[in-house]
Amino acid sequence: MTTYYVDTSALIKRYVDEVGSDWLRATLNVQPPPSIIVVHLIIVEVTSALTRRIREDTLTPTDYIQVQNAFRADCLNEYEMVTAVGDIIDQANRLLEKHPLRAYDAIHLAAAVVANQQLLAHGFAPLIFLSADDRLNAAAAAEGLAVDNPNDHH
Repeated sequence: MTTYYVDTSALIKRYVDEVGSDWLRATLNVQPPPSIIVVHLIIVEVTSALTRRIREDTLTPTDYIQVQNAFRADCLNEYEMVTAVGDIIDQANRLLEKHPLRAYDAIHLAAAVVANQQLLAHGFAPLIFLSADDRLNAAAAAEGLAVDNPNDHH
């Protein structure tokens, strides 16, 4: 089974149409389903991205409710939600000292690095880091993660 760590810039494409949305949906909607890891803070980031779209008139309030409901259901049923505490926070601080990242991006990358270490320690294949952020992807690659950018798949 394939395991993906998906950051907000990639995951939002599952719920709203953007460059790379078709590819991301096809990648995540396969059978058997992949393991999809996200950090719990993604709930705040997705809500922020969606409410920004309402303010910009690119998402109606009715569509917002539908998308938010679908996202929340997926959080409960499809995503392996990790909490940013302990090792993840320590790793995020280390990453911030090493790479030019924003705080939430460091948390995403730290969660992926820690999850990948756990997968490898238990004999599983490494995860694939999905992000539409080139700077974050460069840092992820420098940390030894396999990386894919939905924006590269038109």
